Amino acid sequence: IVVLIVAFLILEALPALHHIGWLRFFTDPSWHPTEGFYNLTPMLWGTLFAMAGAVMIATPLGILSAVFCHYYAPPCIARPYRRLIELLAGIPSVVYGLWGLVVLVPLIGELHPPGPSLLAGIVILAMMILPTIALMADASLVNVPPQYVRGAAALGLPRWATIQGIVLPAAKSGLFTGVILETGRAIGETMAILMVCGNVVQTPSSIFDPVRTLTANIALEMAYALGDHRAALFTSGLVLMAMIVALVIAAEWISRGRIYG
Repeated sequence: IVVLIVAFLILEALPALHHIGWLRFFTDPSWHPTEGFYNLTPMLWGTLFAMAGAVMIATPLGILSAVFCHYYAPPCIARPYRRLIELLAGIPSVVYGLWGLVVLVPLIGELHPPGPSLLAGIVILAMMILPTIALMADASLVNVPPQYVRGAAALGLPRWATIQGIVLPAAKSGLFTGVILETGRAIGETMAILMVCGNVVQTPSSIFDPVRTLTANIALEMAYALGDHRAALFTSGLVLMAMIVALVIAAEWISRGRIYG
């Protein structure tokens, strides 16, 4: 299926690659297909900044959430807390986007106009990917051998020292998988980002600037795109696919380094 998807993207993008060429997608003055400009760089930066900010927020919160459930919260709190995280994972992205548009964007606008911004996208993305890393971390902590914890207790180690020095290193494989999954979702998210980021094609100079991501650009323009414009949007899809492939390759390389190192 993956091979078929990649072949379809390449086939649809070939007219743009033939008439425009790869280089112009990164060197043109701007993105104005009607004027013959096809620069994807501002939207690529918007995608990367939103993804990186969301991952940096969600990863520690998700891991600490799982640690809280396993080692600090009493069962009467841990069970409903875990169910709420699972519910958070099932909320449609458009609902996150609607909440961000109605609540978050006006709050940011009061702090620093205009409101629709990279910051809004980062916060919404962090909320959306948080359940992924939290649930993966929860599953990883469950699989830590209990004798590790008992041995640490027998040595008199405090709870946090046990978690930091023994539990988290033992669960690092599952935690790393969770980070990869949340990063992939952050790269591919469309609807919520489209609703809160402002959709201005520019390289942001601050987190309060409006941005447009590659996925939002495809969703906005595919309905009326024709000719090279349409093919250029499929080229955007190829760039997104390349980002996911690079992420998987990097994860495999880091994982092998950890195993054999």
